[in-house]
Amino acid sequence: MEKQSQEEIRAYQEELLRRQLIYLREHSPYYKQLFEVYHIDIDTIRTLTDLGRIPTTSKDDIQAHNDDFFCVEREKIIDYCTTSGTLGKPVTFGLTNDDLERLAYNEMRSFQTIGVDPGDVVQLMTTMDRRFMAGLAYFLGLRKLGAGVLRVGSGIPQLQWDVILQHKPRFLIAVPSFLLKMIEYAEQQNIDYRNAGIEAVLCIGESLRDASLNDSLLTQRIREKWPLKLYSTYASTEMGAAFTECEAFQGGHVHEDLIITEVLDEEEQPVPDGDPGELVITTLGVQGVPLLRFKTGDIVRKHTAPCACGRHTYRIGPVEGRKQQMVKYKGTTLYPPAMHDLLVGFPEIEQHVIEISHNDIGTDEIVIYISTKETAEEFLMQIKDHFRAKLRVAPRVEKRPSEELQRIIFNPLSRKPITFIDRREKLP
Repeated sequence: MEKQSQEEIRAYQEELLRRQLIYLREHSPYYKQLFEVYHIDIDTIRTLTDLGRIPTTSKDDIQAHNDDFFCVEREKIIDYCTTSGTLGKPVTFGLTNDDLERLAYNEMRSFQTIGVDPGDVVQLMTTMDRRFMAGLAYFLGLRKLGAGVLRVGSGIPQLQWDVILQHKPRFLIAVPSFLLKMIEYAEQQNIDYRNAGIEAVLCIGESLRDASLNDSLLTQRIREKWPLKLYSTYASTEMGAAFTECEAFQGGHVHEDLIITEVLDEEEQPVPDGDPGELVITTLGVQGVPLLRFKTGDIVRKHTAPCACGRHTYRIGPVEGRKQQMVKYKGTTLYPPAMHDLLVGFPEIEQHVIEISHNDIGTDEIVIYISTKETAEEFLMQIKDHFRAKLRVAPRVEKRPSEELQRIIFNPLSRKPITFIDRREKLP
């Protein structure tokens, strides 16, 4: 289907949308009530444009009415997943057997997009426990594809290298910044990592490209040392689907039979293709907890120009920021990814944590904690000057022991590395 024309893909999605709306009307307590309250006749919702007549759903709605989003009896739920809580209180999603098959199909297509073949060996460097959907999805997708899986889990460079050297995987699935730790360990232990047999990495959790789809500083640093193919993937528990880059590295392709996306401005109006806006998703084919016009809070760009790979599906660019993590600092609007990317450009920085709080006069305050072997105070000024040049503002920069930041970043209670802490009081 992805090689069909954009018109054919759109018509296909609209047919799947009509089926999903009927399912929601018959099975979803939350959406059935929403249709009644807003007097929405779903039989008149025939096209993707018609979706704009339906109110959006927010994370707050799911948090307040989590059970009402379930569309099946609890005995039909095979697996329970929770969101990571990046933007607030985690919520629970239940997956039926068919939902797990859908999840496996999604990731199988993602792995095919980056060139994984049946029989290949792939090292999974993310967790599968703690009700984390991503690790489970990767495992199911590789199993459906017929590839071998090395379930090593996150962290511990020594263990990762022991498995790589013993089993020779072609692909890794990893958080990209952790690859720098892998390189550092390999250099300390005289491991010939460039000739270890790794060809490509499916990267999760951090953007590899900037808003113009050029390599980020993090990507450049990794590839200067280790010239791998680094494929970006963007997904969430709410979507039960992923946008994964092809060999053109120009945004993640949508899986047209699994999800519909919109990119909206502050007034919830569509932005022109290529402009930034909030990603809003409608899931297709989900039985357990389907979502209609769900606002993800992620700021992205939609790209519809033809892709060199021959697929005609549109693509979603990297997450440029999260709406709730937007920082207003001295008249400038900032998002954490831009700050992270600048810090990665300093190889002297071993670890960093960005902390946002409200100061005494109620405005946002930014403090960046770093660990570094660089002792000169001029180094801190160099960082601040770099921020002024690139982002027009200079946050406070403070040194901290590496062990202290290590405990914060790799908190055993968190499924993802913590490099951004928002201590601002949330408005009711």
